[in-house]
Amino acid sequence: MDAKENLKILKQYKYTWAPIDKGYNNRTLYVNVGDEIISEKPVTQLMKDKFIGGKGFGLKLLWDGTRPDTKWNDPDNEIVIAGGPVCGITQYSGTGKSIVVSISPQTDSIMDSNVGGFFGPFSKFCGFDAVEIQGKADKDVIILLDETREVVEIMEAPEGTSDSHILAEQLTERFAENEKDKINVAVVSAGTAAEHTLIGMLNFSFYDVRRKVVRLKQAGRGGIGTVLRDKKIKAIVAKTKGITGNRNNVVDLAAIQERGKRFNKEMRELDDKQCEMRSKGTAHLTGIMNDYDLLPTHNFKFGTHPDADKIKGDVWKTYFTQNIPDGCWIGCNMACAKGVDQYELRSGPYKGQKVIVDGPEYETTSSLGSIMGIFNPDFTIEANFYCDTYGICTISWGTLMGFVMECYENGILNEGRTGGLKLNFGNADAAMELLHQAGRGEGFGLIAGMGVRKMKELFASKGWGDAQFLQDIGMENKGLEYSQYISKESLAQQGGYAMTNKGPQHDEAWLIFMDMVNNQIPTFENKAEALHYFPMFRTWFGLMGLCKLPWNDVEPENNSQSGEPAKVPEHVDNYVTIFNAVTGQHITRQDIIPQSERVYNFQRIFNLRRGYGVRKCDAQPYRACGPVTEEEYLSRQERYDKQLIELQGLDPTKMTLQEKMTATRKYRENRYEQLLDAVYQRRGWNKNGVPTIQHLKDIGMDLPQLIEVITPFQ
Repeated sequence: MDAKENLKILKQYKYTWAPIDKGYNNRTLYVNVGDEIISEKPVTQLMKDKFIGGKGFGLKLLWDGTRPDTKWNDPDNEIVIAGGPVCGITQYSGTGKSIVVSISPQTDSIMDSNVGGFFGPFSKFCGFDAVEIQGKADKDVIILLDETREVVEIMEAPEGTSDSHILAEQLTERFAENEKDKINVAVVSAGTAAEHTLIGMLNFSFYDVRRKVVRLKQAGRGGIGTVLRDKKIKAIVAKTKGITGNRNNVVDLAAIQERGKRFNKEMRELDDKQCEMRSKGTAHLTGIMNDYDLLPTHNFKFGTHPDADKIKGDVWKTYFTQNIPDGCWIGCNMACAKGVDQYELRSGPYKGQKVIVDGPEYETTSSLGSIMGIFNPDFTIEANFYCDTYGICTISWGTLMGFVMECYENGILNEGRTGGLKLNFGNADAAMELLHQAGRGEGFGLIAGMGVRKMKELFASKGWGDAQFLQDIGMENKGLEYSQYISKESLAQQGGYAMTNKGPQHDEAWLIFMDMVNNQIPTFENKAEALHYFPMFRTWFGLMGLCKLPWNDVEPENNSQSGEPAKVPEHVDNYVTIFNAVTGQHITRQDIIPQSERVYNFQRIFNLRRGYGVRKCDAQPYRACGPVTEEEYLSRQERYDKQLIELQGLDPTKMTLQEKMTATRKYRENRYEQLLDAVYQRRGWNKNGVPTIQHLKDIGMDLPQLIEVITPFQ
């Protein structure tokens, strides 16, 4: 692409820019790339009261724009990107997040994925509380939101690659006036693998002024990048006039500044003693997870490995550039968006080139490492780069690779079925080649790119393996691959994964330490309360445009004396203060949960409208719960035998290994069913996991269209 090449404009829409008012533009943008329609929609007071912003706005627009039977690749499926009222302020850490929603190619239900980078705030600065995209173009197009000219344009995309690290750089160069202006351009793109797989993700760019490079953050989950490329959208670009101190036109800037200074002081004084986010990012967790038997290795069979020292936080620190601003939005002092600079690639189409690799984050150190039995930082970094630029979710790729490798080692797959690849645990060369196949859209890469659920169905239908065994070891729920924590010894975390609205992602509830390590929630009632509060509280971040990491990855020194340390109440108070200071409202911390409940229940009912959202959809694969194989049981025999004695009153010395495994499975599966009952009751849902009419009335969400959907399930 020529840096200043003139691109053919297919449709231009002129709008009148107006300042944001108390965190809201009070309008959203609608773009149909098939019909070449661009228009504005008003944001009503009802929409703000019931749906708040961010994920709430995205779900509402997607509901209104689709039918109950809309498929992911139908023209009327949408991609909606929305920030929220707090998104875009610069005085508090973690305020640049947006949420993307769509009907997922992997799950056929409603997907949401949170993401950093600059596009969320910039689309808001351009004048819109959400960007709603529908239709399917005939050829590749680019959508441009340009605040400087007050236009939205659909234009023909230039020839060339769709790989994100190149495309984002080219488009930043193309739409920036000069070097200084590059910080004002943000690009959303996918990549070549998103064109060939169901697990494509979106890259949101941000310009790193210190490094003078374009960097990427990912909306990874559920295949939304695949939807983007199916619509023939090569990129969405937002260009803004600039980032200034109060673009949200908040009501009380001083209150936000005061809370920001307080948090920044905590980061300066406490981070090195707590989570070391500024030096290691989330990769600091790798060694900790291994120490607690929680690091997924060999497709979640085990939680620890002797070679894990090779990928612990101190190792990653040696790769990450230190003492450089590393936030993915302006003003974030957590600075966890670590980068490996000038990394020379060893394989693939960009072999020999030196690139910046964003991350790896903790999830990637497992998904592109330990879960495959690979403990080589260079493999992980290179695979991280290619997943990003090809547009592949690293979590889904790693979890499906663990599944593929276990299938290979059990004879379900062989070289004849994989096209000659020896996909045993630890085979880094074969794993890297399969990733490149996915990027090229060829070979076994096309099969792997379908995801775990569809591979299970395919392998069983071909008679390659036992359907029950495939079900037990295939780490997916609702069609989405598990994120990277071992949940076997935490019943609450099993619920935190499998009871999610979109599929097993720890952004709803990460309860392992509360449950397994600290034993703070021992009863079903305690667990149900946690599985009510934390998913609702974390949903709130997605309504606001907030990152969850500043909430609890550094804590006030006196947090342990706060009465409810897991909730980090002082930081919750910060968020209440900030929301009120932005919007002029007067909520209390007690109002956060009802705000989230309305949207959370709406998403559950949205899934129900599509044929999901009931108890059977919350079932988990047995590996998330217990030992599937004899090898697994024997690796922790002392633990499991002790549990037979203490929990079931059985004598393991008088039982065969198979009898012990059968008893363990029956007990654990029964406990999970009891957990479902307890959580459903606490959430105001019936035994089938459907919200009751009374509950919708209680939370002020008894909208006629929702009552119509749930009535047959009462």
